[in-house]
Parts: sequence; C-alpha cells; structure tokens
Amino acid sequence: MTERRKEKENIWNVPNVLTLIRMGLIPIYWILMLNDHFYAAFAVFAAASLTDIADGFIARKYQLITNFGKLMDPLADKLMSISVMLSMAIKGIAPWAVLIILLCKEAVMVMGGVVLYRNDVVVFSIWIGKLAQTVVVLSLLSCFFHEWLQAQLGFPLHVYLLWAGVALTLTALAMYTVRALTIYREVKKKAKNQ
Repeated sequence: MTERRKEKENIWNVPNVLTLIRMGLIPIYWILMLNDHFYAAFAVFAAASLTDIADGFIARKYQLITNFGKLMDPLADKLMSISVMLSMAIKGIAPWAVLIILLCKEAVMVMGGVVLYRNDVVVFSIWIGKLAQTVVVLSLLSCFFHEWLQAQLGFPLHVYLLWAGVALTLTALAMYTVRALTIYREVKKKAKNQ
C-alpha cells in the first residue's frame, strides 16, 4: 500500500508525542548505562517499549495515523534498539557481529526511506518487519537477565534470540526492498502518464 504525502500535515497528536518521548528516552538510557545503573536503564528501555505499544494502539483506534508517525515511529524504535544493542556489545553481553549486521540493515532502510519519501511515497510496515522488531526487543530484554536465564536454562537464550532477530530482519529487508521498488516504479509510471 502507498499513500501520497498530505500537504502541511498536523503532526501534533498523542501517538506522535509518545514517539518523540521515546526518542528523548534514548540519551537517558545512555546516561544510566554509562554510569552502570543497569536495572534503571532496563526500566527506561521497558518504558520506551510500552510507549511504542501505546502509540500504535492509540493511532489505530482513534485514526491518528500520520506520515510523520509512519516514519518517526520505526526510527525511534530502531534508534532505541541499536542503543541497547551497542551498550550490550560494549559490555560483552551481545555479539558485535549482530550489531554490525543490524546497523548495516538499518542504514539501507533509512537511505531507502529517505529516497522514497522525497518521491512522495510511503511504504507501510509489513508483518515480518513487526515480527523481527518484536524478536529483537525480546532478545534485548533477555540481555538484561542473561546470567539468570542461562543459569535456569543451561544455554544463552539471549544469543539465540539475537540471531533469530537478525535472520528475520534480513528477510524483512529483502521483502521491503522488493515492495519499495515495485511501488516506486508504479508511482513513476503514473506520474509519466499524467
């Protein structure tokens, strides 16, 4: 699905404010992690995840979906996830390879999103992208409790979840790329015919 950008869209609604709050929680998370306040940082990450659920629910229920939200909501999610992933890699909890792969994928997504947005095209999120993000968030939450989980289960659950998130993320990237190219060609074809 695509949607042409609206002129002078009003972005000031509850879902978008929650998205901006989530962006504002990122530096707070870093301050806490850099000062070894591990569980306080976890609380910030959990709060950010809850605002993500809340803004999506409110936007759909009250029809407050905007193109700004479609772009900034996933960006806020990704920036928070990458912040947590980077901090976990620095502390030796998450593999650096996972972080590098996800960073490369996000760079491709951001560049592609900018190109599409400049051409008045918005590509809606698809189910596998949401599933990938959910698995990545669960894996990051498990990183905060990795020692306890490994003691209980006998294996590093957080590492398995991280790699599952990578696999889903790369699959989603491939699907988004195919969809974006198809939509872009359709829009350009319609523009030529007008």
